[in-house]
Amino acid sequence: MHQQTETALKNRIFNITADDFESLAIAIFNFQHHNNDNYRAYCNALKINPELIKELTDIPFLPIQFFKSRTITTSTFTPQIIFESSGTTGAITSKHYIKDLSVYENSFFKAFEIFYGNINEYCILGLLPSYLERNNASLVYMVDKLIQKSNNKKSGFFLAEFDKLHDTIKSNELQNQKTLLIGVSYALVDFAEQFPMQLKHTIVMETGGMKGRREEMTKESLHQLLKEQLGVIGIHSEYGMTELLSQAYSYGNGIFNCPPWMKIMLRAEDNPLETLDDRNNNIANNTGAVNIIDLANLNSCCFIATDDLGRCYKDGSFEIIGRLEDSDIRGCGLMII
Repeated sequence: MHQQTETALKNRIFNITADDFESLAIAIFNFQHHNNDNYRAYCNALKINPELIKELTDIPFLPIQFFKSRTITTSTFTPQIIFESSGTTGAITSKHYIKDLSVYENSFFKAFEIFYGNINEYCILGLLPSYLERNNASLVYMVDKLIQKSNNKKSGFFLAEFDKLHDTIKSNELQNQKTLLIGVSYALVDFAEQFPMQLKHTIVMETGGMKGRREEMTKESLHQLLKEQLGVIGIHSEYGMTELLSQAYSYGNGIFNCPPWMKIMLRAEDNPLETLDDRNNNIANNTGAVNIIDLANLNSCCFIATDDLGRCYKDGSFEIIGRLEDSDIRGCGLMII
């Protein structure tokens, strides 16, 4: 089968249309099957014939756990950076080897414009203490670049400087300055409890992250608390992960939408190779384990089977409703390390 070049594929990703998604995804599947040794080995273990991949539902999704045990790269290259997931002391973390940071930057800059408009109109405030405390967090890299591109002198990161953050937001509110406060959940709760406000020009976006920092609370309870304390109608959210180069966004109520080069699909919880699109013919309210197609992952793997449980809707939106049980071992038996 004719292989499109990496450059040709890269040029198509961020100019994609809905009608072009399937054909580009299949072209990238063939490129990655040919050039990604670990993905090809996984496909071989499943006895996948690449010549028979004709639709999205034919494409095999690599279990996300392999980012912890293998170097998942398409072709051989010296990475510009290695993004690494968080983890408890001694835990094995996921590593994402980045060949070209400009692809990641294209992805999050274009996605921001799609969902929020011109970044130059915003002041970007990052409340991400747990991420800033470790090296090579992809979220910190993204927010740092957004801060820089906003060209607003008040944009920046905050650790425990809640007084300074409060003063900055208050000043922006008085000036009718569009502001995006993006923060890890426990830090947003701490800030909101200490400095209740009535915000009119500030978007509050949480990125998750309560485990081990505060008493666990449901997403609904978290959002309700933040809405009451900060006076906003809805709490925005970002859905991303170390293993991806794209993010989905929610304007509230936990309902996410993807940028055009990203797609969520579902698989059966009891059979990782069965896509629910096949079984239920895209009926709304499908619930299952989450598979992600992230075409920006051209130099890694675009087809990832996550440990999340989700619900998809006919308009392409989705929500995350939980995690798979025993997720760390699910799917790994197909490739003995």
